[in-house]
Amino acid sequence: MAIGSFLVAVVVGLTGMGGGALMTPMLVTFFGVPPLAAVSSDLVAAAVMKPVGSFVHLRRGTVNLRLVAWLCAGSVPAAFCGVLIARALGTGEGVQSVIQKGLGIALLIAAAGLAVRGYLAMRDRAEGRTPETGRRTAAPGEPAATEMPSVAVRPVPTALVGAVGGLVVGITSVGSGSLIIVALLALYPALKANQLVGTDLVQAVPLVMSAALGHLLFGEFTLSVTVALLAGSIPGVYLGSRISSRAPGGLIRRALAFVLLASALKMFGVGNAQTVWALLAVLLLAPAFWMVLRVRCGLPPLPWTRTADSSGSDTGRDPDRVAAQ
Repeated sequence: MAIGSFLVAVVVGLTGMGGGALMTPMLVTFFGVPPLAAVSSDLVAAAVMKPVGSFVHLRRGTVNLRLVAWLCAGSVPAAFCGVLIARALGTGEGVQSVIQKGLGIALLIAAAGLAVRGYLAMRDRAEGRTPETGRRTAAPGEPAATEMPSVAVRPVPTALVGAVGGLVVGITSVGSGSLIIVALLALYPALKANQLVGTDLVQAVPLVMSAALGHLLFGEFTLSVTVALLAGSIPGVYLGSRISSRAPGGLIRRALAFVLLASALKMFGVGNAQTVWALLAVLLLAPAFWMVLRVRCGLPPLPWTRTADSSGSDTGRDPDRVAAQ
């Protein structure tokens, strides 16, 4: 359990996503922890883990504190209310099944959000967007320690995003990164990927603490599970945050989307054979679909395709350079 939480925490520190979306399904699927107990234990562990990653990003200057404040205005009370809703449903087998299904839906939404983020990155390349002209995602190879852009904070939409995310987190433990970070990307496209990660990790600290407090009081917190999670997650999130503050995590996000899909299928009770066939279908069809989208956006079907410009010279493998020409 500690080894699994270490690997999940590295992903959390690197991308700002995947905490509850990976940790809770891991507990339910591989260790047989009841869904409500897994949610409670994961949130309490996250309340200790996330400040570690947040501290690294605060030192690197990749956090927008005004956004954090408005997100917390909605998420903190909503997260506590989410715990009360989960508790009001009861603790029977039927309720555990409902929570597990809700977790599966949240995982599918998170995976879809990652796909949307990848599509925005591809459009940025196709349109030749730069950080100065409104690039919505980090440029390939762009370092994380860059100056925080000035963005006009939109208080009401930001607080609503926090409220919805907080409610989902309180019930399922998923959403503090996987859902909220995608909503932030849509609201504030000027923020770079690492700045989205840093801002999201910091806002998740009071959010998760609120949900953790609720689960300590009203949930099914299990100390032995939480201790095992903390043993692996604290060093993992520190390592992931150190890497994230200096390098992009696009490849990790692609792998994360795949894992989220697999976890969602298990939460819906799909059998092992059906899950394997579904994942194989995704592995075969997703690249072909992505190649079609690249062509429709004016990019070569493969990112490493060499393309000649009008003078006949080779433009190389850089899709940004191809799109610009």
